[in-house]
Parts: sequence; structure tokens; C-alpha cells
Amino acid sequence: MLVDSHCHLDKLDYENKHLNVADVIAKAKQRGVSHMLAVAVELGEFEALESLVAPFDNVFLSCGIHPLHQNSDQDEAKLLRYCQQDNVVAVGETGLDYFYSPDDKAQQQACFRRHIRVARKVNKPLIIHTRDAREDTLAILQQEGEGQVTGVLHCFTESLAMAKAAIEMGFYVSISGIVTFKTANELREVVQALPLDRLLVETDSPYLAPVPYRGEQNQPAHTRAVAEFVAQLKGVTLDELAQQTTANFFRLFNTAAPVE
Repeated sequence: MLVDSHCHLDKLDYENKHLNVADVIAKAKQRGVSHMLAVAVELGEFEALESLVAPFDNVFLSCGIHPLHQNSDQDEAKLLRYCQQDNVVAVGETGLDYFYSPDDKAQQQACFRRHIRVARKVNKPLIIHTRDAREDTLAILQQEGEGQVTGVLHCFTESLAMAKAAIEMGFYVSISGIVTFKTANELREVVQALPLDRLLVETDSPYLAPVPYRGEQNQPAHTRAVAEFVAQLKGVTLDELAQQTTANFFRLFNTAAPVE
């Protein structure tokens, strides 16, 4: 049993690629992916995503504002209200992205801090996007939430030092299809060095399709390809990798209940 710990089911191609969400879930199940976490990136999109996945008890929800969506609704009270719902298992995705948007660092940081405050109030983990913002990401987590919040650095592409620092604060590290890319030598070394009991796997669908699906739209079924690659890097079987990363997922997102 595998879990896609981060996907955007509302962004998939339902005109040409999939019939509907049930079709996506069925394809994932055929590849051993039994659960998935659907992540909202704007408050204005949350209710539509919630309705989209409502019929499926093996799909969990997260709510947040992506750091590259700073022009969207920033209402902290609304974020808190959504994240208090029982069907929401995490806060985010949130974080900092100085690679694509270096000009609004202050706004990103303020938004990130709001998410950490909400996570403390609702006692749910954070889903963090971080790119080219290692020092600020860790500093803000330490200032706002150390010892009070946990979470995951999703789609991780940063340094081993950053991963270790986050793990020391109680965080997990999630690996996407990027690890299969030819250019990802440093990331592969990071994965080899990290403890298996702190790893998750994800697709970040519809983005970042892993080898051998490069050039296609990504989907939760491709979690299997990521997991196979990570298992090889870690020197364990796919079954061992699946069991551990699934256990990690439900330990972190402890209000999510596995479905048989």
C-alpha cells in the first residue's frame, strides 16, 4: 500500500486524460496507491476541491495558500475556519519560494507565519514548499513553531543540511518524481543519507512526472514509480519502502484514517 502524500486533483486533465476523480483513483489503486492527500493552493479553490473529493474516503484534504499565490485571498480567519474542519488533515501548502518570486519575500514570509499560527491553533501538521529559501524557512519555523508544530517539506530539492535541520525539528521530507531526473544527483545523495522513518513519497500531480513518464501529465498512479526509485536508492524492497512511508504518513497526518 502506497500513499501519494501530495497531489492536486483539481488540476488534472479531466477532458483528455481522465474521466473523473474516480477514474484517477482507480488507476492509482491498480498501481498499489491506496490513499492520497489533495492539496489546495488558494482559499478560493478550497471548497471546489472539497466537493470534488468528498465522495472518496481514501482522499484526504489540506488547505493553504501557495507562496506563489500571494495575490489570492489572504484571510487568516477563513484559513483557520477551513483548517478546523474534520476533513482537513493539514495546513498548507505554504512556505517560501525565492526562485520564482524573489520580489515579494516580505509578503511570503508574513503569509507563512500566518499558516504556522493556524497550524498551532488547530494542532495539525504543515505542508511546506521551500525553494531557494533555506535559511528563512528554517528561521521562521524556529521562531514561530519550534516544538509546537510539525509537518513535511514537500517535493524536497534542497540540501542534506536543511533536511537534517528540519528532521531535528520533528519534520518529515517528501520525495517527488524529481529524484528520477538525470540532473538530480545531489537529491539522490540526500535521499540515500536520510532515515527511512522520516521519508514520504508523492507525485505533486499534475506536475513533475517521474521517469519513465516524463513529458506526460503526472497522476497519483505514478507514486509507484517514485517509490520504486527511492527503494532502490535506499537498498530496500518496494514493499518495505511502501510499508514505512505509509506508516510515516499516518503518523504525521494523525487525523487521517486509513481505509481498507
